[in-house]
Amino acid sequence: MTEVRRFNGLIGPANLLGLVRNTAPFLFGSPPVQPVQSVPTAPVGSSVTTLHALADHALGWQRIIAAGAAFAPGEEPTAGERVDYYALCLACHFATVATFIPTDVDAKIRGVLWDAREERGALRAMAEVALAAQRWDLAPVSARLIDCGALGIVSGHNGEWLGTACGALGCFLATGDGDYAERLYAAIVAEVERGAAALRAALRTKDQELAVLRLAGVLTHNAGDIDQGLSFWRSDLQSHPHFRALARLAHENLDAFAGTYQVAALLYKQLLAAEGHRNYPLRAVKALRVSRDLLLPISPLLDHWGETIAVHPALDHEGRAEVVAALLSGCKKIPGQVGYYRALCGIDQALGGLEQLAKRLPGGVRVLLKDGELRRALALRQGSFESTLRKRTAALLVEARVRRG
Repeated sequence: MTEVRRFNGLIGPANLLGLVRNTAPFLFGSPPVQPVQSVPTAPVGSSVTTLHALADHALGWQRIIAAGAAFAPGEEPTAGERVDYYALCLACHFATVATFIPTDVDAKIRGVLWDAREERGALRAMAEVALAAQRWDLAPVSARLIDCGALGIVSGHNGEWLGTACGALGCFLATGDGDYAERLYAAIVAEVERGAAALRAALRTKDQELAVLRLAGVLTHNAGDIDQGLSFWRSDLQSHPHFRALARLAHENLDAFAGTYQVAALLYKQLLAAEGHRNYPLRAVKALRVSRDLLLPISPLLDHWGETIAVHPALDHEGRAEVVAALLSGCKKIPGQVGYYRALCGIDQALGGLEQLAKRLPGGVRVLLKDGELRRALALRQGSFESTLRKRTAALLVEARVRRG
């Protein structure tokens, strides 16, 4: 295997881009923006085009990835190259975090690269990349986007952004850069409140229990991302008012943001906790990586996704059988989850029976088609399943109101 150069002891740019290509090859087929052919590196503040200069665009993540192939930092990276590396890590993470195999750079964008020893100009340039990333269009790389009307799109990507923004905030507080610390804090608070406002709006709207449930799952995960970003702060900063205002929103921080994250956490713990896994059973299925259409939506509401698997032209019967085999195995490996069963229901309905794929399944998996729990799940139609889920959500919301008096 050819050795791939690392970056200052971390994963090298070429290797990182290879991971993106592996999990999201559809991004490289016909990109909506033209790749930048040459991206010479330069000190922060130079007029020469750099990766981080590409961030301020709706498709900034894609512009950075397209230009990343030309990024060739030296053995001793300059400040500008370190900023570019942060931009590349952030873009690759945002492009893959809703795919089946996210790039593993979470710790880098949330903490490792926010080194208080870095020069101020470089840190501020990184902050500008992070602030630009809040405006990136994520529709090409996620099926987990919730349209909240005037409040915009709410998704798990907001949590990924909050994680890196919180890491940045801690760095600027540690270095005494009050201007950028307060700028980041204001942006973080606005984003956290926007998510809370979206859930409150759904709670006020009749017959929106499923939207409430989707938002509850997203907001609870996003609160966890905030905690991950805050975990990189120095211990002496953990008594700071900004830390106390943002930390543990889904846990003991009861009254922050009108307690909305507490409501989300209650719904998540009771109805969605088993769905919050990382979909390891589906990671080996290469057939799922060929199209944005096949990205997994918010679980457990996966009936329509299953229907897509059954009819999508990018999949042949062998590919569909591979997906079914992974779902069947996942049903047994992940206790309590129902999303995979619902996906199988969608496939079953669209194909007129999972038996259509039986002969293409491995023998050890084929026997699972006769499993009693699967047969009961297949007998439960989508409307009945969702009606029950709405009722359970409504009952928990009554409980939440009682708890808060």
